[in-house]
Amino acid sequence: MLSNVKHIFKLDPNKEISDENLQKVCESGTDLILVGGTDGVTEDNVLDLLARVRRYSVPLALEVTDTDSVTQGFDHYFIPSVFNTNDMKYRDGILVDALEDHFPVIDFEEISLFPYIILNEDSKAFKKSNAYLPPEDALTSTLHMMDKLYKFPYIYIEYSGTLGEIETVKAIKETLEHSKVIYGGGIKNKEEAEAFSEVADIIVVGNAIYDDLKNALKTVARSK
Repeated sequence: MLSNVKHIFKLDPNKEISDENLQKVCESGTDLILVGGTDGVTEDNVLDLLARVRRYSVPLALEVTDTDSVTQGFDHYFIPSVFNTNDMKYRDGILVDALEDHFPVIDFEEISLFPYIILNEDSKAFKKSNAYLPPEDALTSTLHMMDKLYKFPYIYIEYSGTLGEIETVKAIKETLEHSKVIYGGGIKNKEEAEAFSEVADIIVVGNAIYDDLKNALKTVARSK
């Protein structure tokens, strides 16, 4: 699903977006629309966004943060798994719940694990998942485990609303041999998109869609 992806726009079903602005996002040239959010995600608002985005030809995926909001019709489903938490609900629990609730209709070709490391301790995602900031040595060891033992195709480095330390992301990428880096957090203009595209394989732009769409749209070309 992500093999040719460089840029992702992430839409939060719990946030309002006009039809005009949604059209601009979907026709921007982004490689993928990812639907997902930390809170307030329901079956109704996921279905609403699904129906609206499906008017366009852009690939569409759902990040499953609540199995009650899962609905058919997406091209792919990503199950987040946070690796810097000791709370098993957010490490493997969502995947187990998804399998329990939807196993009879699951097409395993359409599901991927989304391994996360969340590094913004002030973010909703960090707090909700009971994440912790790993010391440098522990972070490196975790990355080696994810990359060389689990051999995840991708590792999502999440700063969730805040622009991350570019040198940290660069160091993470240089540590990895097999896994590619997805970076999300705080990218709001073409300069930041260009900078993080140098140290990550895929960039995710989310909040900027709602805060400053004009500049958010400019992040697409800078990531290619």
